[in-house]
Amino acid sequence: MLEEVFRDEWGRVLASLVGFLGDFDKAEEAAQEAFAIAAERWPASGRPANPGAWLVTTARNRAIDQIRRERTLAGKLHLLPATEVTMEELDDTVIKDERLELIFTCCHPALPLDGQVALTLRALGGLETAEIARAFLVSEETMKRRLSRAKAKIKATGIPFAVPAAHLLPDRLDAVLAVIYLIYNEGYSGRVDLAAEAIRLGRVLAALMPDEAEAHGLLALMMIHHARRRARFTGEDLVLLDDQDRSLWDGSQIAAGRTVLDRAIALGGRGAYVIQAAIASLQTAEQIDWPQVAELYRRLAELTGSAVVELNRAAALAQAGDPVAALAAVDGLDLDGYLYYHSTRGELLRRLGRDDEARAAYRRALELAASTPERRFLTRRLEEL
Repeated sequence: MLEEVFRDEWGRVLASLVGFLGDFDKAEEAAQEAFAIAAERWPASGRPANPGAWLVTTARNRAIDQIRRERTLAGKLHLLPATEVTMEELDDTVIKDERLELIFTCCHPALPLDGQVALTLRALGGLETAEIARAFLVSEETMKRRLSRAKAKIKATGIPFAVPAAHLLPDRLDAVLAVIYLIYNEGYSGRVDLAAEAIRLGRVLAALMPDEAEAHGLLALMMIHHARRRARFTGEDLVLLDDQDRSLWDGSQIAAGRTVLDRAIALGGRGAYVIQAAIASLQTAEQIDWPQVAELYRRLAELTGSAVVELNRAAALAQAGDPVAALAAVDGLDLDGYLYYHSTRGELLRRLGRDDEARAAYRRALELAASTPERRFLTRRLEEL
């Protein structure tokens, strides 16, 4: 029971405390203490009607007590209530939800990207430092340093605990979306819990910014991709879209993702995440409209200027029945150090019967492959040739 409340309420409780105290570390200490008290009391007394308000009230009062005990901070007492806050004074109807401020603070461009990612998972997701370290394959000590540096930078540079002004919001929102998508992609490579955490963060952002089409677009994209996760691997073997067992797809999550996508489109969404979500949706259709997928990739390439998007467009052209045009498009790209450039090129050459060139392309891809499923897939392709 408490674990569920923790996942649901941690970000809101911490955001309220950061706004109240203006200090990440003190806010975390107070929040952790409040949850520890809940773990001790709730089994006997039962879960309160408003667990979030109970936790915020308890945490604020503990923080006030702690500051009173710290003689060196006595000068700050005038900033705090003279008496403890009660549940009657502070319930769900009066607690401001400050998670949006917390999201933008965690993803401030003054912080390094690895710090933004770690702080977002710690502050909004409530993940332990050790969990984040395991997810990103670094030591717990390394992750502690990242978090400490990020918090110190917030304090030293006075990064505001606020939603950016209207003229700054588009760029800053792009940074927030990019951090959440980066977290998802780390999970999508196999660490499913991290992918699910990114979707949860996406839901929070979409709920807090209900009129932002790209927030809904990112959420839809992650949901639709995540619905196919069980079919992407057989043991350690990577399974391509055409070969996936669709009975393993989560149909209800695909439908839910499409509903979110519809909301993004209704808001006038034409941005990169909305287009990617539309592509993902088309790829779950019984009969995939590959010309339409290629057209959407063309629009996405215009928006992003990305050679990788152009590579995906070429793959869609091949699926639409034109491998010659696809190969011509691929050969015009400067992506020699990119694994999927060579594997895509190998596939196109194989389809055109140019087996020697296909083998060379697959061997180059194999040199660049980092994961076991990728290496197994490419080895199998070479054996087939």
